[in-house]
Amino acid sequence: MTINCKGSLIDLSSPKVMGILNLTPDSFYDGGKYKDESQILLQVEKMLQEGATFIDLGAYSSRPGAAHISVDEEEKRVLPIVTLILSKFPNAILSIDTFRSSIATKCIDAGAAIINDISAGNLDRDMIGIVGQLKVPYIMMHMKGTPQTMKSLNQYSDLVKEVQFYFSQKVAEARLAGINDIIIDPGFGFAKDIDQNFELLNKLELLQLQELPILAGVSRKSMIYKTLNSTPSESLNGTTSLNTIALLKGASILRVHDVKEAMECVNLVNKYNNFTD
Repeated sequence: MTINCKGSLIDLSSPKVMGILNLTPDSFYDGGKYKDESQILLQVEKMLQEGATFIDLGAYSSRPGAAHISVDEEEKRVLPIVTLILSKFPNAILSIDTFRSSIATKCIDAGAAIINDISAGNLDRDMIGIVGQLKVPYIMMHMKGTPQTMKSLNQYSDLVKEVQFYFSQKVAEARLAGINDIIIDPGFGFAKDIDQNFELLNKLELLQLQELPILAGVSRKSMIYKTLNSTPSESLNGTTSLNTIALLKGASILRVHDVKEAMECVNLVNKYNNFTD
């Protein structure tokens, strides 16, 4: 359960936290919040101080129905920020949330360490081969369609079985391409309605059959605020609750907006697990 990030082995047998840094104007929770270099660096510093192992940079909003942007626009948003962050925090482990192989290549060349692909190579057929050549860890997520169409593509005869089959195929493809370090993300909220999200969370431990680290990304999502009849900004307590469940079900990485609270979940669950054997 280790991944190699720029020569450093990260042990995921003890869960880690990935802090989200959205560089988009229209993300569902914090879109447009980090507009200048000082705000970005302050937020990265805060997340690192609070215990984030990874910082995940996203410049293409993947919320349901989000506007499509060009490759040039995505590159313009993310590439200078990779350089900026690493100039101030050279040891930061940056993950790049992109489905485009050209963005992946340029960001890794600039010093990023991980590629986080919502489409597992389905939206750019060159992606898996490129990641294999780059020799970096690859987070592959389960999704159907695109962010623009996925909301209508949530029909499953057996959700968990289909997700398992999807990953078995994608992992085999990634291995053939020479990708050594693979993390799977079940894709909460991506081509899944609220009940399907909770079914997936309830059965999350079944994904351990893949014998790979699992990333859980439920932070402030609609499965929380619609269930509680609240808003994303009011969903921290609900996020903490579901992050705790995800950890107990075997998640190795929590991808979150709120690092301090996620680290508290990790520390408490680690303490709890000391007494479960």
